[in-house]
Amino acid sequence: MTAERARGKRRKRLNGEGTISGPRKDGRYVGAFFAPTSSGTYKRIYVYGKTWEQACDRLVEEQAKIVRGIPVAGEAWKVGAYLDHWLETVVKQTRRPATYVLYELTARRYLKPGLGQYRLRHLSVDQVQRFLSGKIAEGQSLRNVHMMRQVLSAALTRASREELITRNVARLTELPGWEPAEVRPWSADEALAILRSGRTDPFHPVFVLLLAYGMRRGEVLGLRWVDVDLETGVIRVRQQLQRVGGSLRTGPVKTRAGNRDLPIVALARSALLVRQQKQAADREVFGRAWQNTGLVFTTRSSLPIEPRNLARSFRRICDNHKIRVIKIHDLRHTTASLLKKLHVPAKDAQMILGHAHVSTTMQIYTHVDEEARQAALTGLSDLLSQD
Repeated sequence: MTAERARGKRRKRLNGEGTISGPRKDGRYVGAFFAPTSSGTYKRIYVYGKTWEQACDRLVEEQAKIVRGIPVAGEAWKVGAYLDHWLETVVKQTRRPATYVLYELTARRYLKPGLGQYRLRHLSVDQVQRFLSGKIAEGQSLRNVHMMRQVLSAALTRASREELITRNVARLTELPGWEPAEVRPWSADEALAILRSGRTDPFHPVFVLLLAYGMRRGEVLGLRWVDVDLETGVIRVRQQLQRVGGSLRTGPVKTRAGNRDLPIVALARSALLVRQQKQAADREVFGRAWQNTGLVFTTRSSLPIEPRNLARSFRRICDNHKIRVIKIHDLRHTTASLLKKLHVPAKDAQMILGHAHVSTTMQIYTHVDEEARQAALTGLSDLLSQD
């Protein structure tokens, strides 16, 4: 660019649309202009360049964003500070407590140390990609790295809605695919084995409800007697018990579909009556020290049951009786697979299990066990062998 063209370009930029000055002591040129912010005020914006032309180009680029209706942030957020702001003002207010704890831990342990120092407005795809790839190289599981991207993406989506950024760079990163480990639910014989072997265990009624209805562990441990109507034969699932942070808390069920009414079948009725009698006996033993929490399942001294203790008891029964060990949550898959074998329509199974979407039920229903696979291929072979 000739000196005359440069002077012409400079005169244009000085015409009430911003200024470019320099060079400064560090050799750079600085451009500045006033721009509207997302909070409704005006803010002086600065851009820098090694040459006058470079500073001018950057000034024009920033001004073009304003013309397109993209205001600048009222506050010069850094990623770490914005994550804290988002967690407290959005996640904590709108998500379940367990979700807040998971997101806060992910942000504190990984995102803030790795990306917190960057300016939110200038965070790039390359910076996020290098951060995520570095975590994989360090040996972090793919599941954890996918969670890091999920939390960051959720925060950046909110920042985009607040017009603090123009795009969600986390969505533009790439990660190797991750699939949860395949669930191998119990067969009907294995389910019967745990119910027969664990009859003397204090948690036996819990296992009955987990298998008979496919209820979530927290839903069973949070069940209240006011939600159990033995006369009309209905269990109303309305809350769950979870360990959140350092304490046990009762709260709403996982999804709106989780609020459901279930008929009390004979197997469940027997288990609930046994539990009722046992709780009455415990009340007699502890006397005034026994506090009525209203929960169906409590310790002998009336405290809520720690979910981890239930898991330990479950594993102990399996080990003692040589039953294949699965996760307690996989009992839910077991119920779903048994409903499938009984040819229960997926929509009905969805209502029983409390899935928010029938697609979730269908994913479980598509698990074909070895027995079903053998029967299907034998039938096909017979059909193809006909003369």
